[in-house]
Amino acid sequence: MKYMNLLVLLLLNVILTAKSHLDLAWAQGSFKTRSRRDISCREGLEYANDKVCCLNCPAGTHVKRACVNNSEKGECESCPFDSYTEHGNGLEKCLSCTKCRIDQDTVEVCTSTQNTRCVCKRGSFCLPDQACELCKKCSKCKDDEEIVESCTVNSNTVCRKRNSPDGSLSVMFLVVLPLIAMLVCIVSIVYWKKSKSGKRAIAPRSPKEMVKICMGDGDELREERQNSKMDDSSPLQPFLELNYVDREQSRRLVPLNGEESLKKTFELFEEIDVHYHNRFFRFIGLSDNAIKTAESLIPEDKVYELLKVWLEKEGMKADFNNLIEALIYLDQRLSAENIIAKAISNKFFRYEDESQETSSDSHSE
Repeated sequence: MKYMNLLVLLLLNVILTAKSHLDLAWAQGSFKTRSRRDISCREGLEYANDKVCCLNCPAGTHVKRACVNNSEKGECESCPFDSYTEHGNGLEKCLSCTKCRIDQDTVEVCTSTQNTRCVCKRGSFCLPDQACELCKKCSKCKDDEEIVESCTVNSNTVCRKRNSPDGSLSVMFLVVLPLIAMLVCIVSIVYWKKSKSGKRAIAPRSPKEMVKICMGDGDELREERQNSKMDDSSPLQPFLELNYVDREQSRRLVPLNGEESLKKTFELFEEIDVHYHNRFFRFIGLSDNAIKTAESLIPEDKVYELLKVWLEKEGMKADFNNLIEALIYLDQRLSAENIIAKAISNKFFRYEDESQETSSDSHSE
């Protein structure tokens, strides 16, 4: 019996030891997947590798083997044929060169430091603020129209009506006749007031007065009876009030800590609907080849890694507001509002029209 108890205790000890090793291995694996996000390296100069920051490989190369010690450069390798990197980077492989479509012409061929540049063929165009999925055919002006601006690769033809006697006549009817009608109304009302004041000495005072109102473009007058003191229930009241429409003006967001604030917001974009991922990344300028390189990652890591590629591609032009505008354009306003709210609450960004004192007070709190 004594040996049996000893054997049971030994077995329990082995089980507890194995469990602790499994927990440690899981924790290490989880840390490894997010270690790149937790380490803060110099933006544009270094990239994270486990617990150290390595110097970026130059444009035209990619990281073959990362560094071991902090602030050292690992082993870099030139981009193979048909791939490129435009800036210093920490990418494990170069980006694939874009292939111009059949409806496009190649303006600049792809090199190790520059992607292919394509434009629509002559007679077609793509608007620069839209994803160019397909070049559109340039419009042609009608027989009674003339060209104001010719079609280019980035804009459609702009036409306008030719000047004609009929056009001048229509302008006269639209502008002059309403003015004449208004003048007739004013003269009629003045004449009516004068005639009323002349009769007031002999006519008895009535609790209700006759009021003449101009009802149309011509000189037709209509008489309406109403109380001498007009109240809010008068049927004329809606015509005496003006309706004002408040237009919401866009408010730009500015970072509180430079480019570091922009990088910290990348995790917030993980809430974007996965069905909109590819459209979103195409809209902000990433090529299909760049998007395909991240297809094997889980959605959260895919968003984060592709935003890093976007940041490396845009360089100094990278702007948080452009990402928000892309979501709103894709009808993802709720996600955009949530991301803005989190960026402000985490003190990554603030509205540009807010005073610096307000920003400083929020930091102190």
